[in-house]
Amino acid sequence: MLTKLAMTGFKHRWRDYLVLFSGLIMSSAIFYMFEALATNQDFLKQNTSISMVGLIFQFGSVLLTIITLVYIGYANSFLLSMRKRDYGLFMLVGARKSKIGQLIWLETLLVGITATIVGILVGTALTVGVSQILINSLGLTLHHFTAWYTPAAIATLLLYVGLFLIAGLFNLLFLTKTPALKLLHSNDQPNRPQLKPARQLIEIVVGVISIAIGYWSMANLKILQLMGIGIALVTIVLGTYLLFNAIFVWLMVALKRFSFAQRGLNGFTLSQLSFRIRNYTKMLSIVAMLFALALGAITVGMGFHSQIPSMANINNAYDMGLVNASTAEKAQIAAMKPKTTATYHFKATKKVVYFQAAEFNRQPFTTIHTRNKNQLTFNTVHNNAAKLQKSEDNYQLMQLQSGVMATATPVFLSKTAYAKLAQPEQRLTVFTTNNVIEHRVALNKLAKHHFHTTSPEQFGGRYAMYLMVNGMYSGLEFMGMFLGIAFLAMLASCLMFKILSGADADQHRYKMLDKVGTTRRQLNGAINKEIAVLFILPGIVGIVHVLFGLQMFKIIMVTSPYTGIWLPFLIFAGLYLLYYLITITIYRRIVLQ
Repeated sequence: MLTKLAMTGFKHRWRDYLVLFSGLIMSSAIFYMFEALATNQDFLKQNTSISMVGLIFQFGSVLLTIITLVYIGYANSFLLSMRKRDYGLFMLVGARKSKIGQLIWLETLLVGITATIVGILVGTALTVGVSQILINSLGLTLHHFTAWYTPAAIATLLLYVGLFLIAGLFNLLFLTKTPALKLLHSNDQPNRPQLKPARQLIEIVVGVISIAIGYWSMANLKILQLMGIGIALVTIVLGTYLLFNAIFVWLMVALKRFSFAQRGLNGFTLSQLSFRIRNYTKMLSIVAMLFALALGAITVGMGFHSQIPSMANINNAYDMGLVNASTAEKAQIAAMKPKTTATYHFKATKKVVYFQAAEFNRQPFTTIHTRNKNQLTFNTVHNNAAKLQKSEDNYQLMQLQSGVMATATPVFLSKTAYAKLAQPEQRLTVFTTNNVIEHRVALNKLAKHHFHTTSPEQFGGRYAMYLMVNGMYSGLEFMGMFLGIAFLAMLASCLMFKILSGADADQHRYKMLDKVGTTRRQLNGAINKEIAVLFILPGIVGIVHVLFGLQMFKIIMVTSPYTGIWLPFLIFAGLYLLYYLITITIYRRIVLQ
C-alpha cells in the first residue's frame, strides 16, 4: 500500500523528479569525465612532461569531491522537501515508522543509484563526443586516452552510492523522529535572513584574508611548488563561501532599505532572493568555484593552443623542404597556394653541400632571428649567398635537407666553380604557406608521400616543429579544453537545478501577483532580474579568481597566460548568457502557466 502511495506521489510531482534526476545525472556524468582523466596515469604520463600533473589532478579530485558533497546534500534536501508532506500524511493515517523508514531508505538509494549509473553512461558518451570534437578541430595528438575507463567508473559509483547511503540514513533518522504535523508544515516556514554585524564582519575579514593568501600562493607557485596548490585550494574555497555567506545576506537586507526597492516588483524580487538565502549562499559559492575552474581551464587550453603556431614560427621561415620533388609533389605544393616558393640546385658530399651563389642572390633565403625567446619575438632576415655563408642562422637552410645532408656544412660557389664539381646535381624546393595549422592535412599528406613518414625527426621546417610542439602540448591543451567544457556543464547543472527546484514552490506567488493585476511584462521583468542576480554574482567572483589564478601557469607557458585572454572570456560569456536565457525560459514556463 505504501509503495502505491509513493508511486502516486511520484506521478503527481514528476516534473520535480525530472529536475532532480537530470541534475544528479549531469553531476555524476561530469565527475566521471574528470576521473576518466585523473585516474588514467598512462594518459597523464604520456601526454605531458609536467611531473606534478598527477598530483594536480588529485587536488582537483578533492575539490570536485567537495563540490559533489554539497551538490548531493542539496539534492537530498530537495528530495526530502518533496516527500516531507507525503510522509507526514502516511504517519497521520497510521503507517508504522519502521515501514516509512524502509520506504525512505529504498527511495533515496533507488534515486541515487539509478541517476549514478545513467550518469556514468552519459559521461562516457559525452567523453566520446567532446574528445572527438576537440581532437578533430584542434588537430591534437593523444596517447592512451579512452572514453570508457573502468577505474573512473568504479570511483564514481563508489562515491555516489556511498554518499546516498549516508543520505538515506540521514533521511530515515530525520523523518522518523520528526512529528507528523511538523512534517506537514515544514515547507511553509521561510528562512528569513537576519543581520549579525559582528559575525558577518568576522566572516568578511577572514574571507578576504583567505582569498588573498590563496592568490599569493598561486602567484608564488615557483617557490611553494605543490604546497602552493594545496594552500590555494583550501583558502580560496573557504574565503569564497565566507564572503558569499556574509555579503549576500547583508546585501539583500540592505537593498530593501533603498527607495528603488519600492518601485514595481523590486521588493518582490528581493524577497524571493531572501526567502531561501542560506541555500543560495552555498550553491552560489559552488557556482563561483565552478565558473573559475571552467573559465580558467578553457583559457589555459586556448593559451596552449595559441602558442603552438608561435613556437613553430620561430624555428624556420619555411614550412618544409623537399629534395628532388616530383611533379605530383609540386602540384600538391601549388594546391596550398604558398606565399613563397623557391628552388635551389646543389651538389653534396657526406660533409659538405655546395650551392650556386647566384640562385641565392636572385632568390634570397629567409631566416628567423630570435630577439627574445621568452616572448617569441623575432625578425625575418633575407639573406643572399654572402650573408648566409657568414650568418649563424644558416643551419635553418640545412634543416630543410633530408638524411645526412641535414648536418652537412653549406658552401656557396660561383657558377664556374659549381660546374666543375663531379657530384650529381639535385634540387631543394622550399615553400611557405600562410598558416601551418590551416594546411596541416595537406602538409601531412605531402610528408607521407615524400618522406614515407610523418615523424618530425625525418624532416625540418615549421611543420616539423609544429608536430613536435603539438605532440608536447596536445595533452595539456586537451585537458584544459575538456575539463573546461565539463566544468561549464556542471556549472549550468548546479545553477539550473537550484533555480528550477524552487520553481514549483514559487508558482503560487506568481499566481497571486497575476490575480492582483500585475502585467505579464512586469512578471517577466521580475523573473529576469531575480535569475540575473544569481548568474552575475558568482560570475564576478569567478572572473576575479581566474585573473589571479592564471599566475600559476607562468612557470609552464612560454607566452604570457594573459595573451589573447579576451577570446576565451568572450566565448565563455556567450555560453553563460545562453544558459541564462535557457534557465529563464524554463522557469517562466513553470511559474507563469
